Amino acid sequence: MARAVTPRRKALVTLLAWSIGLALFFPIFWTVILSFKTEGDAIAAPLKVLTSPFTLESYGVVQERSNYFLHFWNSVVISLGSTLLALLVAIPAAWAMAFVPGPKTKDLLMWMLSTKMMPAVGVLVPIYLIFRDLGLLDSRIGLVVVLMLMNLPIVIWMLYTYFREIPGEILEAARMDGATLKDELIHVLTPMAVPGIASTLLLNVILAWNEAFWTLQLTTSKAAPLTTFIAGYSSPEGLFYAKLSAASTLAIAPILILGWFSQKQLVRGLTFGAVK
Repeated sequence: MARAVTPRRKALVTLLAWSIGLALFFPIFWTVILSFKTEGDAIAAPLKVLTSPFTLESYGVVQERSNYFLHFWNSVVISLGSTLLALLVAIPAAWAMAFVPGPKTKDLLMWMLSTKMMPAVGVLVPIYLIFRDLGLLDSRIGLVVVLMLMNLPIVIWMLYTYFREIPGEILEAARMDGATLKDELIHVLTPMAVPGIASTLLLNVILAWNEAFWTLQLTTSKAAPLTTFIAGYSSPEGLFYAKLSAASTLAIAPILILGWFSQKQLVRGLTFGAVK
């Protein structure tokens, strides 16, 4: 029998949740505020920053200096392309590990996860040389492949977890009805795992959108996404806080809007199979 929650405990938990939420949101809030200030006001004391007049000057300068829409389109192509390519590889792999496990399946999963613990800079030189020889530097295709490989272990792990929650008897019944492997994957398994696949897609789009290390190392201008767009406002002469905040706001706004409108699907996918 569940223990009753007292009003005091409920109030403390609510207060703690709001405190954590506000602490996490405050840097975003402050970045947005600074983006509407002049450079002089942006470095002033916090109270003066809040009371100083708002202006669109920084946004105007950012639009004049940079092609925002080119960087935005590059981010869309790279994040969606790498995620969809990872799903094409991960769905069959997760299916095999979940429904046809071998004696080394768990070891293989742990090995894939361990690759995420390796510092990215450790493989920078060989990847850079390979990209140089193949002509993939500063190209969308190159970044799509790199980010797909970087996020593939996470995609496989998440899909494997979701597929494990699907009863194997359903697939056996489909086979008895004459379903081929292709039918089993496309018409039986995938529709049942839509919440898990959707949450995996959303999370990996966010990871690819926020990736800075590889985008800064492998691109310069043609395929540069929004992470490179932001980095362009940090110079040896110093940080231009208002302009940097305006660039950051423009870069994070699309992914924040996506997360806001897809939060129900995201939560549903993340809790898929958690409640019996």
